[in-house]
Order: sequence, then C-alpha cells, then structure tokens
Amino acid sequence: MLSMAALQSLNRQILLKLLVAAVMMFGFGYALVPMYRALCEATGINVLTNKNDYGVRAYSANKVGNTQIDYSRVVTIEFDSNSRGPFTFRPLKNFLEVHPGEMTQIDYQVSNTLDRTVQAQAIPSYAPKSATEYFTKLECFCFQQQTLAAHETKKMPVVFVIDAGLPEDVKTITLSYTFFEVGAGQPAVPAAPKSKVAS
Repeated sequence: MLSMAALQSLNRQILLKLLVAAVMMFGFGYALVPMYRALCEATGINVLTNKNDYGVRAYSANKVGNTQIDYSRVVTIEFDSNSRGPFTFRPLKNFLEVHPGEMTQIDYQVSNTLDRTVQAQAIPSYAPKSATEYFTKLECFCFQQQTLAAHETKKMPVVFVIDAGLPEDVKTITLSYTFFEVGAGQPAVPAAPKSKVAS
C-alpha cells in the first residue's frame, strides 16, 4: 500500500506527463499547416494559390500593356475537377487551345446538393509540374472561399495567361481543381492530374 505522500508524488508525475503530452500535441497540430504547405510546394501537387502573388503579376503585366501573343504556338489546356463534399463540380469545357500570351477565360460550375449553406474552397494543381510557373491566373474562384446557399448553382470564372516563356516541349497543360467544404476536414491530396483526350 502506497503512502499518501507517495500517491501525491505519483499523481504529480502523471499530471506532468499529461501536460507535456498536451503541449506536444498542440505544437504538432500548429506545425501541420506549414508542413502541409512545404510538402505541397516540394511535390508540386495541391499548390495553394497565393492571391497576392498572382495579383502583383497580373497588375504588372497590365501596366506594361502585354500584347506579346505568340500566334505561332498553340498549347492545349485541359480542365479537370474533383469534389470532396456535397457538390457537383465541373468545367464547362474540357479543354481549350490557346496561344501563349493570350488572355483566356474558362468557367467552372458548382452546385451545392445540401439543404444548408456551405463554405467551400478550391485548390488548384497542374501537370506537368514544370508548367506551374508559366500559368498566371488574373482572376480565379480559388482566390477566396465560396459561399453556396442550399441547392445553389454557381458559375465561376478563371481568367489566365500562359507565359510566352513556356518551354517549347510543353504542348499540353492540365489544370485541376479540388473543391471541398471548409470545416468538414482536410481534403485528400489529389493525385497529379492525368492528361486526357476530351471531346
């Protein structure tokens, strides 16, 4: 039988261990976001869009008056969609053929299938990874969270330019979005999009 002093000492040790475990779990949870971002940047998938970066690049291009369209080249842009949550989500066109330097718009459509309002976010990814830095979005629904009322259907534009510096061997770029409900858990990391022939 343990004495009262021994029991108190044992209780203090257990309490200290529990406090250390709680602090470690909080620290790990806090570190998950930067770790997730670093992993996404390293692998080139699930790249989180930085609205400020794209905004500066778009503003600079407009200030200079970029009219340098390379009509000698055609790049096929394929559009893909994935949803993680109560949505139907798709591009209104499966692909477009564009000239580097040409401003282009594609529309995606999303429908909320629930009887309640939801907050959602889209995360883009690109294939091949090397094309990411040449794909500049001037306007995108992925720049901010979207609010969808019960059973609301919304058409959402993406306005983009493919930089004329895109390597010559890149003939096709796939832009893929994963659309997920905010607050319903993290979305699964999408696999790198596969090129597909669209009708």
